[in-house]
Amino acid sequence: MKLIDGYIVKRYLGTFTVMILLFIPIGIMVDVAEKIDKFKEKEIPLIAIIEYYIDFTWYFANLLFPIFLFLSVIWFTSKLANNTEVIAVLSSGISFYRYLRPFLISATFIAVFAFFAGMFIVPKSNQGFNDFRYEYLVKQEARNTNKVFQQINENEFIYVTNYDPIRKRATNFTLEHFEGNKLKFKINASRIRWIDRDSVFRLSTYSKRIFEGDQERYQYEAQKDTLFDFEVSDLAPVNYIAETLTFGELNQLIEEERIRGSLLINNHLLVRHKRWSIPISAFVLTIIAVAVSSFKRRGGMGVNLAFGISLGFLFIFFDKIFGVMVSKSTFPPFLAAWLPLFLFGFLAVFLLQYAKR
Repeated sequence: MKLIDGYIVKRYLGTFTVMILLFIPIGIMVDVAEKIDKFKEKEIPLIAIIEYYIDFTWYFANLLFPIFLFLSVIWFTSKLANNTEVIAVLSSGISFYRYLRPFLISATFIAVFAFFAGMFIVPKSNQGFNDFRYEYLVKQEARNTNKVFQQINENEFIYVTNYDPIRKRATNFTLEHFEGNKLKFKINASRIRWIDRDSVFRLSTYSKRIFEGDQERYQYEAQKDTLFDFEVSDLAPVNYIAETLTFGELNQLIEEERIRGSLLINNHLLVRHKRWSIPISAFVLTIIAVAVSSFKRRGGMGVNLAFGISLGFLFIFFDKIFGVMVSKSTFPPFLAAWLPLFLFGFLAVFLLQYAKR
């Protein structure tokens, strides 16, 4: 049986590698055909385009990971079934669970690689990929720059109506400082701007109201340079910032954003949950693929491949739908990341019981 285990592991990993090497160039060619006019129009440097497609490779592989894995397992398992190799193995007295073991061993290798890639390699590629898109290709702003509200520490809240990340300035700035439930002072300015040369914030039409018991003091200056307990980038963080951080950096960001009351906190939590759920999906998807392709069917391998592609896209569809629900509503990030896996887990158990019979 060890010989068979080695054979299956080698075929699993080999087919998965070939599948990635086959589809990634196709994805790159399709993307180039779609964007080549924009490349010419904006005269993007060749080196920037090359770097973009290096980052695109990791982004594309991570995005279509379920489909690549599904097709790999279904492809070579269907070939084993068509050659009656599966029947020969099971007829020798080996149980279906024992037959499944080398597939799970292979899935473990892929899950471990996907875990470390998702934690440390893919985030850096995501940064280059998204930076390029928002700089050259996408007209949409990469930040939420309107009506920005942030809790910057335990006692202070800031608000701006609009923020310009290029000029590093914002309009209608307000800072409120609380001690307990009491407002101690409030700062207003018609405009706030970060001055790189002096490393200070410059406030125009500055006013400060200080509350001391029943008394109130008022200060006013036409212009004031000062420092605050936040960075200028905190006024409007990049929407995709969580996708570009390694595991430790992401945990630190989440803690800081939780304290600040960031509107993007659920998006950050979703990214962290998916860093764990995607590698684990390798086991669930492997079980489903083995269960549906280990026996001959009418229509041959084509039926199994069609089923695999459909189920893979369905998995991605649920993943994206729940992700949108998190960003547009109060849908829990934990459920958005793990619910597709739970649903497909139940399907895996059902198909596995059916395959045993």
